[in-house]
Amino acid sequence: MADPEIIMSPLCREITGDGTRIQVDIYRVEGEPGWMLEVIDEENASTVWDVPFDTDREALDEVMEVIKLDGIRSFLNGECETIQ
Repeated sequence: MADPEIIMSPLCREITGDGTRIQVDIYRVEGEPGWMLEVIDEENASTVWDVPFDTDREALDEVMEVIKLDGIRSFLNGECETIQ
């Protein structure tokens, strides 16, 4: 049996600010509902949300909200207060 195909969202992106950079990966498994969200910092540490999002846009909006509330650097030290 072949491994399921991973579908990457066209909304994946690199975001820079406050002297740092993060990679935002939004993806889903073909045939499965829900989009997974993973943020990878410049040291390759990742933050993954446990609950999938209904749309890839909702996932991107979540990252942007965390950056707005906690700052982009919160992904570097694991202090993201708003991750559910």
